[in-house]
Amino acid sequence: MPIRIMIAEDERLAREELTYLLQQEVDVELLPCATNGRELLEMVDLHNPDVVFLDMKMPEMEGGQAARMLASRKQQPLIVFCTAHEEFAVTAFKLNAVDYLLKPTEPQRLVETMQRVRERLFSHKVEHATTKRSKLLVEENDRLVVIDPADIIYAVREDRLVQIWTKTHSYTTRMTLTELAGKLQSHDFFRTHKSYLVNLHYVSELTPWFNGAYNLSLKGESNVRIPVSRTTVKSLLKKLEGK
Repeated sequence: MPIRIMIAEDERLAREELTYLLQQEVDVELLPCATNGRELLEMVDLHNPDVVFLDMKMPEMEGGQAARMLASRKQQPLIVFCTAHEEFAVTAFKLNAVDYLLKPTEPQRLVETMQRVRERLFSHKVEHATTKRSKLLVEENDRLVVIDPADIIYAVREDRLVQIWTKTHSYTTRMTLTELAGKLQSHDFFRTHKSYLVNLHYVSELTPWFNGAYNLSLKGESNVRIPVSRTTVKSLLKKLEGK
């Protein structure tokens, strides 16, 4: 299937140059262009591109703000930033951009960028397929329980047992927390503490505790506070930022 690409660029010459270069790629389908940030958000909803080549400096809404708004959506395109200003490089990679192109775009750099795009899209497809197929089998008492990993909110070690909390039930298993983390390694789980494993999709906020440690709050679980050890805070923040 072709890679569906949208260009968001307010300068006509820059749009035409990038359009020409992308037309040289055999597996690319070019969608209508956007000329400002607000128009981009509307057109992404309409056309659902795989990738957006996004100018950092645009009227009405700058590229960085548009990228943050796209990142909050369930169906979010990959982002390649295009700009004449090198100082935006750090911002681009904080937003988990695939690449950062300086204008005027060099043909060979675009070829390299498209290779990165293909690798990222392939990785997403493999991850989605793995997530979609896999279930977790948990032995509880004398039965095997089938659990969808997406339903697990967190797991906690209590003495020699592990308690798994889902949206509707809790399960107690003799599986160790390390074993459980291994079974869930293809999903977005994080070991915040030696006794806790958390589904990152349910994280709502982190609040400072003491000595550099934090407490983590979960969506829909107002009475639960998960400890985040001082040694795992930086890794957790990177995970939450998609790095």
